[in-house]
Amino acid sequence: MSYKLIALDMDGTLFNEKKEISVRNRVAIREARENGKNVVIATGRPLIGIRKVLDELDLNTNEDYVIAFNGALVQNAKTGEVIYKSVLTLNDYKFLYEVSKDLDVHIQALTESYVTTPVLNPFTQVEADLNGIEIIKSDVNTFPETETIVKVMFVDEKEKLDKVISLLSDEVKSKYTIVRSSAIFLEFLNLEANKGVGVNAVAVAKNISSHEVICVGDAGNDIAMINYAGLGVAMGNAYDEVKRIADYVTDTNEEDGVAKVIEKFMLKKVI
Repeated sequence: MSYKLIALDMDGTLFNEKKEISVRNRVAIREARENGKNVVIATGRPLIGIRKVLDELDLNTNEDYVIAFNGALVQNAKTGEVIYKSVLTLNDYKFLYEVSKDLDVHIQALTESYVTTPVLNPFTQVEADLNGIEIIKSDVNTFPETETIVKVMFVDEKEKLDKVISLLSDEVKSKYTIVRSSAIFLEFLNLEANKGVGVNAVAVAKNISSHEVICVGDAGNDIAMINYAGLGVAMGNAYDEVKRIADYVTDTNEEDGVAKVIEKFMLKKVI
């Protein structure tokens, strides 16, 4: 199979544990592009939060796209033009706020440019620091209706979120795409938003079929795109549920697992 596009998760996949991109990963991405392959970042983060990464990898041209907010927005990497959008409403935020109060868990919402929360907490600070975005403390019930809410998140200690997940009602589960993007982040997205839908939007824009796509990830929010891909790849450090549904398991994010996928399946190198 000749693969034409590879979609890469960032945390736990492209990044090592120091949040760095290894030399081998950078070289493999550059060589793939030099050979006419498409490389796209698929992340839970906003576009504004990964600009430095795009610049580092030269994935910042008019020909490049970013799958942001776990697929809720797909944007041109240079201009920010949206080619796919599936977001939430203020009523969704208010509904989930009431759920969060019942479950005694912190809540936050992401707009296209900042994070908002009714109660300042260390987990929202982690979100802001990861993406280099502002925190705006705001009452949910007076939040402006004109603002776009891309996703809502329950954020708290791992043990608290483990419990919260087990207590979510069938109503909540039926209304949203729900993904655990990290130990402290539980995300609620529009039902039509996930990384698989996002990768498909890029593939359609590039006139590429799903069987010509590789998707690589490590966590629950990567499962949809791994299922979508012609070749779905789990990192060696991936959650067990991700490995179970993957077509192939590469090495860990500390062992250049991304580079090894590109070299083996796109560049056809003997490794």
